[in-house]
Amino acid sequence: MSNDIAGIADIDAMLVIGSNTTETHPVIGLRMQQAAKNHGTEIIVADPRRIKLADHARLWLSHKPGTDAALINAICHVIVRENLVDQDFIKNRTENFEVFAAAVAECTPEWAENITGVPAADIEEAAKIYGSAKRAAIYYTMGITQHTSGTDNVKSLANLALMTGNLGKRSAGLNPLRGQNNVQGASDMGCAPVVFPGYQRVDNDEVRQRFEELWGCTLSGKPGLTATEMSEAMINGTIEAMWIMGENPVMSDPNSNHARKAFASLKFLVVQDIFLTETAELADVVLPAAAYAEKEGTFTNTERRVQRVRQALLPPKGACDDLSIIQSVADRLDPNRESTSGSNFHPGTERMAVSKAEEIFNEIAKAWPAVAGINYKRLEDSGIQWPCPTEDHPGTPVLFENGFPRGLASFTAIIWRNPEELPDHEYPFVLTTGRVLYQYHTGTMTRRSKVLESADRGPVIEMNPDDAERLQIKDGEQVNVASRRGRITLPLLVTDRISPGVTFIPFHYKEAAANLLTNDALDPDCKIPEAKVCAVKVEKRE
Repeated sequence: MSNDIAGIADIDAMLVIGSNTTETHPVIGLRMQQAAKNHGTEIIVADPRRIKLADHARLWLSHKPGTDAALINAICHVIVRENLVDQDFIKNRTENFEVFAAAVAECTPEWAENITGVPAADIEEAAKIYGSAKRAAIYYTMGITQHTSGTDNVKSLANLALMTGNLGKRSAGLNPLRGQNNVQGASDMGCAPVVFPGYQRVDNDEVRQRFEELWGCTLSGKPGLTATEMSEAMINGTIEAMWIMGENPVMSDPNSNHARKAFASLKFLVVQDIFLTETAELADVVLPAAAYAEKEGTFTNTERRVQRVRQALLPPKGACDDLSIIQSVADRLDPNRESTSGSNFHPGTERMAVSKAEEIFNEIAKAWPAVAGINYKRLEDSGIQWPCPTEDHPGTPVLFENGFPRGLASFTAIIWRNPEELPDHEYPFVLTTGRVLYQYHTGTMTRRSKVLESADRGPVIEMNPDDAERLQIKDGEQVNVASRRGRITLPLLVTDRISPGVTFIPFHYKEAAANLLTNDALDPDCKIPEAKVCAVKVEKRE
């Protein structure tokens, strides 16, 4: 997030797009509702479904899945036409505005209506709400990114924020909401194939040399494979072994049958997790890991806030914290290496050493200047938002107040393109997927809670009443849902919260796994799969 969570309270207008915030980020969703009530924040919700946040919104834009960039370009078109742009910001802090403005010149609300299904008048209104606000913010999640055009979608949102001068000031910004509690921290630490910790490119010779000196070894300058590219590499034998930590790709990856084929192709699979997940069931070795309250360290949340995690209890017998597991394996890989885990190491019988976690954090501060001013002493009472370059620096709630890392921020001309797979005669419906309030991700933890399971309705496919009537299927009846990749059976939920021609299935449930159906076609730039749009057919189960 470019901005902080606290700033939500004072936002004048916000665009929430591709994010079912009240169900997937309920704490932040509550703050949005409070902002609408207490501050008069005008909320624009852009989502194929009428999510609960729409009840608190000034405007709901029900666009077809996969048409985000067309919708955003049309909003930008109106803002340019109505001269709602921030001329001073554009002149002093950006470049390539003229190229961008020319690209959206033909993206009229009427043009977008034909593509998105959103009435042109609503697009006009959304543009004027956002463009006229003193402080406007954008919030999005995987409904924007999980497309073959995901990179373009994000760039189009950046255009919208830049043209109105809504970056680098409080209660504004471009704010992707992270999907899990330490996804931001994992990204910060280099859990991507092209960067070292702190988003420093592996193919930058100067950067690589600094890390070689810090770590005392020779490092490759060749970018690696993304997680989505690894499936083909496993199938063709390029990758023969894999170690997976805290991830359940058999359930979470699109086109699950293809993912299973990939894992079956491995010669050796290790899974490190707190429960025996569907992926762990395929493993040659399972390493039982400790949960968050059973270990020491730091988490970094969605607003870039680094926070201390303290061990409150011992792991179950046989389980151990991730750091000690990694150290123990490393000791055994190199018999000449001085042991760091201790010769008397017994998982689940001793507390994790705070000093070891702190020592590693201190190394992180040496590796990444943005956290150089953070240490355990400063994190004792509260978290700190990076960048925090020195020990007397308070942290940074709002990014880009004093400029952009590249100098001038660049506008991008975005040309909208169709999703990879569109409905046709055989597969006439669009399927989109997401989460529900009572479950989380692949259900690894939440589905073991009797309270959450009893409150949850379980797997369903949502369908508009007009479509259900045409198919002569009633609410609650079992239906078969098939795509070009798989088939599942589950109950029908008839609801007007979803538009005709569109269906929705939450992906949490292994007994009706939505990702058996979804498309694993990739964005050519960032290699994220198009999990949010595919073509399906729905038939009543006989």
